[in-house]
Amino acid sequence: MSAGNVRIDHVVTSGTFSLDGGTWDVDNNVWIIGDDSECVVIDPAHNPEKIREAVADRTVKAILLTHGHDDHISSAGAFRDLVNAPIHLHQEDWMLWKTVFPHADPDAAIADGDEFTVAGATLKAIHTPGHSPGSVSLHLASKDTLFSGDTLFQGGPGATGRSYSDFPTIIESIRTKLLSLPEETVVRTGHGDSTTIGDEKPHLDEWIARGH
Repeated sequence: MSAGNVRIDHVVTSGTFSLDGGTWDVDNNVWIIGDDSECVVIDPAHNPEKIREAVADRTVKAILLTHGHDDHISSAGAFRDLVNAPIHLHQEDWMLWKTVFPHADPDAAIADGDEFTVAGATLKAIHTPGHSPGSVSLHLASKDTLFSGDTLFQGGPGATGRSYSDFPTIIESIRTKLLSLPEETVVRTGHGDSTTIGDEKPHLDEWIARGH
């Protein structure tokens, strides 16, 4: 099977994000990577039925969570029930998972360097802490694509003003692990518009100066 068969489908879902006593309305990007027979789903947020419709009759090999904030995980259990696929989340974000699902664990832990194969292509996990301790990005090299979760957005790093987040850590993750990727790499984010490594790389010093 050729990795050239792989396509990336995109679903936007709407809901809320809650942490540290606040709640905000958010739109989340859900990414489906695969071919006509199988796929993996990244961050099935808010609306499991809508995402299930986008999956159609494909086999879902894995549910990959970029981090443990509730807007990204609160519908993951219901989506798992719909598609009968294992949930993967980095161990360092399981404490966030437990705030939503206190009586159940994810099915597996994602570790830095883990590879997930779908439709002949490989997604490689890159541990990119900062937005949360267990944040990961997923690199689909065959499509020059990075799924960055909430680590890197168009215009800068993800938020670090809440519990379990740290600005110097997210800057180090982006500088050493993401900006070293080819500049043509498309960055498909957890919220908002996509960008590229080349578009974001020149602004690192500005982000550091801003300090957020």
